[in-house]
Amino acid sequence: MSKADYIFIDMCKDILENGVSSEGENVRAKWSDGELAHTIKKFGVVNRYDLQEEFPILTLRPTNLKAAIDELLWIWQKKSNNIKELNSRIWDSWADEDGSIGKAYGYQLAIKHKYPQGEFDQVDRLLYDLKNNPYSRRIIVNMYNHSDLNQMNLYPCAYSMTFNVTGKKLNAILNQRSQDILVANNWNVSQYAILVHILAKVSNLEVGELVHVIADAHIYDRHIPLVQELIQRTPHKAPKLIISDKKDFYDFRVEDFVLEDYVAGPQIKNIPVAV
Repeated sequence: MSKADYIFIDMCKDILENGVSSEGENVRAKWSDGELAHTIKKFGVVNRYDLQEEFPILTLRPTNLKAAIDELLWIWQKKSNNIKELNSRIWDSWADEDGSIGKAYGYQLAIKHKYPQGEFDQVDRLLYDLKNNPYSRRIIVNMYNHSDLNQMNLYPCAYSMTFNVTGKKLNAILNQRSQDILVANNWNVSQYAILVHILAKVSNLEVGELVHVIADAHIYDRHIPLVQELIQRTPHKAPKLIISDKKDFYDFRVEDFVLEDYVAGPQIKNIPVAV
């Protein structure tokens, strides 16, 4: 059975049983009816996924991997901050009338910096290091630029990646300041697992571990019964990920990734989202 499901179940149980409620606090997020969106949370959740063992996508309910990859490529490959270049509508609430989300996410990755080896943006510097200096302990990508925070429509949630090559395996730590567990957890896990797979393939490396560090792992009050029902389901076997044989990071497209034998439980429809 899928280990990603059991990691998710254990995390949710821990939050529900041992988490701290925000009731009584002045929280920012609100529901569409104007009510405050309270949460129950745990601080400093760390989950580890062995990407050689399986692709970590939930089978308790479906994760839309195609849409998750589309967002990943929008940020890391297109380095865009405009939702008009994104196929899903997930960023609509944070975009202005021109489609911009401000100086966030892809905007930060596109900024060029000078290095002794030349001028690179953060993604190209990452690709350069993985090919030319893979055992460096300094391979980090960071989108949390304090000088631009006041011009971001939403501060980055998944804000940095630390990469480390051990032997021939590419490992990565995804740092996330905050996460809506029901809506976004497996979405982020799946898409950043895809990123590690792409980077390993174009750098002639093998995939290793993805370590997901969440500072504020929370379940919204109106999501609690949905999560309780979800974690009672029986997991299915993890699917197999098939990736096209390409060697250039910028050549990959959504259709280059296929899940074989992906069986999942029914989708939870009409999940309310706090903004």
